[in-house]
Amino acid sequence: MKQDHWALLLDIVNGKIPSKPVAGFIIDSPWLPGWYGISTLQYYSSEKLWFDANIHAIRTFPDVIFMPGFWSEFGMCTEPSAFGAKTIWTQHALPHADRILQDISEVSLVKEPNPKTDGLLPFVLQRLVNYRPEINKAGCDIRFAIARGPLNIASFLLGTTEFMMAMMMDPENTHRLLRTITSFTINWLQLQKETIPEIDGILILDDIVGFVGDDECREFALPYLKQIFSAFDANVRFFHNDAQGLISTPYLKEIGVNLFNFSFEHSMDEIRALAGPEVTLLGNLPPRDVMAAGTPEVVFDETRKMVRSISDKSRILWSVGGGMPPGVSTDNLKAFLDALVQ
Repeated sequence: MKQDHWALLLDIVNGKIPSKPVAGFIIDSPWLPGWYGISTLQYYSSEKLWFDANIHAIRTFPDVIFMPGFWSEFGMCTEPSAFGAKTIWTQHALPHADRILQDISEVSLVKEPNPKTDGLLPFVLQRLVNYRPEINKAGCDIRFAIARGPLNIASFLLGTTEFMMAMMMDPENTHRLLRTITSFTINWLQLQKETIPEIDGILILDDIVGFVGDDECREFALPYLKQIFSAFDANVRFFHNDAQGLISTPYLKEIGVNLFNFSFEHSMDEIRALAGPEVTLLGNLPPRDVMAAGTPEVVFDETRKMVRSISDKSRILWSVGGGMPPGVSTDNLKAFLDALVQ
């Protein structure tokens, strides 16, 4: 992330209203390779192409806060790989992580990984170490420690349907699995912070939190997310859940979240009322149907409607309801930015 953008982000999170609307987008491998004109596999396998794609986005859109900034990742496979999940690669699509458990009763087979040595994690961190001088030279810093959330990781290790059933049918073993994942995740976040001291933010991504009811959210999500967001003292505690968010949003403050990216299916006013005034909102234009599939004119008009939809402009970063999706063109992104200042 650009150094001046980090200062701006802190101002917004702390309640200062900027002089003009600010756009912020989560960018990573679903969008960057195609937009930059390379394959997904090239993006993952070449540190130089990864850096070039990220720095090109920053230079093409100098006023946009791109988050987390120089995200070193391998799609959804980063954390599952540390548990031994087989990663299946293709040229132009995101990799897939095979499950390692057939049933929640096999949870005793799951051993807590060492983030220093296991799976793809050492490659994720070494990429940042290798390119940190170039990133700093470009006027940017690595500011976020990043991990998938505990329910998200569990769904890859066991299967989404099987994990949802396990919460209802075998809560004891489900907690056992989540405790192991949470301990690993905290160690992984702390390792990132220890390796790159300028990190001052935590980003957790967990869409599975949007698939559970209130009781399950309080039992299986809230306590583990709260532990994770306390991994170290961070000024920005960023949570992404672009699935159904009405159940989990009232608990964001208790969890420790102060920046929230949510589904476009919920209005800004709706999320603001549930989250409270202390949580900064990042959203919420429809990412696929408008930002990617719409014409620049449609993107412009829908962005204007979004901005007018909420009267209190404090603690807001204008974005899409989720990460930047595949297929978003330069023209559409420029139309979004033009609409913010009209």
